[in-house]
Amino acid sequence: MQTWRHLFTVITPTYNRGHTLERVYLSLREQSFQDFEWVIVDDGSTDNTRTMVMAWQQEASFPIHYVWQKNQHKKTAFNRGVKKANGELVVAVDSDDSLDTNALYAMAGAWAGIPAGERSRFVAITGLCARPDGHVVGDMFPSDVFDATVLDMTFKYHIKGEKFGCLRTDVLLQFPFPEEIAGFVPESLVWRAIARAGYQTRFVNQVFRVYHDSGDSLSRQGRESQQHALGLWLLAHDTIVECLPWFRYQPQTFLMAAARYTRFALHLKHIDQPLPLDRSLRGLGSRVLVGLMWPVGALLYMRDRART
Repeated sequence: MQTWRHLFTVITPTYNRGHTLERVYLSLREQSFQDFEWVIVDDGSTDNTRTMVMAWQQEASFPIHYVWQKNQHKKTAFNRGVKKANGELVVAVDSDDSLDTNALYAMAGAWAGIPAGERSRFVAITGLCARPDGHVVGDMFPSDVFDATVLDMTFKYHIKGEKFGCLRTDVLLQFPFPEEIAGFVPESLVWRAIARAGYQTRFVNQVFRVYHDSGDSLSRQGRESQQHALGLWLLAHDTIVECLPWFRYQPQTFLMAAARYTRFALHLKHIDQPLPLDRSLRGLGSRVLVGLMWPVGALLYMRDRART
């Protein structure tokens, strides 16, 4: 049985974010719960990130581990951080965000609230995000403590908006982000795969993360890069192939996913990038959806081309 050195490992992938990374550091320094380490994975920064981190290592009351790698991608940096983790639970904090002062304390309490004999079927504690002005991002959960899979929360309960929490390190090691796929890979592909494996999440209506929308964040860079089409196509494929049992809850969502399947497939064809051979349409349902929504997807593609 795995023995963990800390309850939490906070992982921050970063790339030339020295001007915002201090926000993360200051929020960690102010945490009311201190049983954690901070793993910073530098994805090839050329700014003053290393110098800043070395200074923090000398003064911080918690361990700070700095890992540098050649520029690859946020998903690769995150995978590497998980492999370095000495905490039972991983908290992934972007390099331009911050945590509520009691975030780790509240997560620890929610995790302890799950009976020890039942924790093996849970993968995460997930709470809310708020903007700096205190407004909650997106929807609240159906109740203050609610157990469900990520798929049920997305499709059955229609909960929208940015959410945040911690996940079991041992499960993340079993479900790494696919590094063989170039460019941006939506995080929900991994969370959905974990849910389909049977893991539940405990959702709580508590704010954990203060969300700062930044135009040069790693996440936004991924979504807006020239390679974004493959990641968005993979998400559409996952929706219409792997998530069809939830179709009855949100038919319109699946119809639009089928349109995006065609839209981004055409973008990939335009740049001569082949579709992954291991991800074909399966079953009558996914084929019918794509055929029905093909004209819409083609129109969306033509609109994209006209705009660019």
